[in-house]
Amino acid sequence: MSSTATGARNSRKTIIGFVTSRSGDKSVKVTIPYKTPHPLYQKVVNRQTVVHVHDEKNETRLGDKVEIMETRPLSRLKRWRVISVVEKAVTTDAVAISESDVAAQVPTKITASSAAPATKA
Repeated sequence: MSSTATGARNSRKTIIGFVTSRSGDKSVKVTIPYKTPHPLYQKVVNRQTVVHVHDEKNETRLGDKVEIMETRPLSRLKRWRVISVVEKAVTTDAVAISESDVAAQVPTKITASSAAPATKA
């Protein structure tokens, strides 16, 4: 009996998609892009499906490419879970800067016009 249970478990759907939102603890939204021809004009149209996914270890970040697997209903919307992170997103750590730091780096019209006559003289 256990052999059929493991056989059925291995036949579940697996899909690769991109993490687009971290909506809460252990929950992410994954976007699955695909292309399909238009029914009348036959032009290839980009489409996407968004699914709610269970991330048990909170290991995914925005932009990560993940492999997800179909599972039993875990909540009202979650029907998928993360199997593995296929590719990590290339991100830089955001550093908070203050308004005074920005003002010191960005020249204003007053400083540019007052500096221009000084260089001519």
